Amino acid sequence: MKARLYEKYKNEVVPALKQKHNYVNVHQVPKLEKIVVNMGISASLEKNAIEDAAKDLSLITGRKPAISKSRHSIANFKLRENVPIGCRVTLRKDAMYEFFDRLVATALPRIRDFRGLSPRKFDGRGNYTFGVAEQTIFPEIELDKIKRTQGMDITIVTSAPDDTQALELLKMMGFPFAEAKEAPKETVKDAAAEEAKAAAKAAARELAKQEEAEHAAKEAAKAAAKE
Repeated sequence: MKARLYEKYKNEVVPALKQKHNYVNVHQVPKLEKIVVNMGISASLEKNAIEDAAKDLSLITGRKPAISKSRHSIANFKLRENVPIGCRVTLRKDAMYEFFDRLVATALPRIRDFRGLSPRKFDGRGNYTFGVAEQTIFPEIELDKIKRTQGMDITIVTSAPDDTQALELLKMMGFPFAEAKEAPKETVKDAAAEEAKAAAKAAARELAKQEEAEHAAKEAAKAAAKE
């Protein structure tokens, strides 16, 4: 049985994108190719830190992680060659769609004060990468059993030729991007300032009336003196 999100892509997203962009061939329609989940581990931590991270990543993705090792020795970082520094999992096909579904529907909404992810994290070639601060947002992780909080980077690789089409694809798939709020066209006016302006206008009108009355009186006096 195919993943629920794959059925949505095939039945809803593909026809919508074909109609919007007038694709001739169905293979031109952008699609998800793979999702890479990577956990980086500091080499200064104890030896079982990489094992704990790999265990958590295995629970989150349902796949056995590959261990990443350092390629060079860097003295400033106290790093030696061929030392484990992280673990990663690459998901494709049904496993990819199932993870994407759980990520969007369950994990991301559990982030505190979550208001959507920035749409500015594309790499220019249709791939989107974002970071997660804690693995505890995934319901597969039991809080009582974790020894340390561990962040991760998640990269969504698409076949889109540019970022605009990749953004459209992910939005139609239900990915929670933050929407930029437009500034209100009319600013709220200060009541006290408005009252002060109205009072100043009223005083100016009264002064103008007084000047007109004085001018009329002077003209009448001149006319009377001539007579």
